[in-house]
Amino acid sequence: MFSEFEGARSHDRKADLATRICSALRVHAAIEEEIFYPAYLEATQDTEIHHEAEIEHEGAKRLIDEIESTGPDDDHFDARISVLQEMIRHHVKEEERSGGMFGKARASDMDLRALGRQLEERKLELIGESAEEGGMERRMPPSGRSRGARRELRARSS
Repeated sequence: MFSEFEGARSHDRKADLATRICSALRVHAAIEEEIFYPAYLEATQDTEIHHEAEIEHEGAKRLIDEIESTGPDDDHFDARISVLQEMIRHHVKEEERSGGMFGKARASDMDLRALGRQLEERKLELIGESAEEGGMERRMPPSGRSRGARRELRARSS
């Protein structure tokens, strides 16, 4: 969706994409924070990587709040989306790098298949709650998921 945003010209299209990006990232952050991060910490006792991931999430959520409180008419709107994209790229790269969170999770005794099911169930609950509040579609289209998020879910369920 970030690349779609970069190509968008109309304020309405940018606003729609920004809403979808922010909603998807809020759901993603919630399921990681509620389910994956605690399981990771319990299984690995790796507080350094865990705490860094939490801080990265906090920064992204603050920026999401700013994006949601402004609109495409704001002078910094596009810049905020661009910075959010870079933050997310960095976060995913850190999680996926050799010795990163996902590698350590795979090397641990975590039941990644069960965890993947829990993550997916919670994600669907959150999407449903957002849809009921009018915040996003009931079912996110495949294009609404980043490649990093798909790799993450795939890594967690293998």
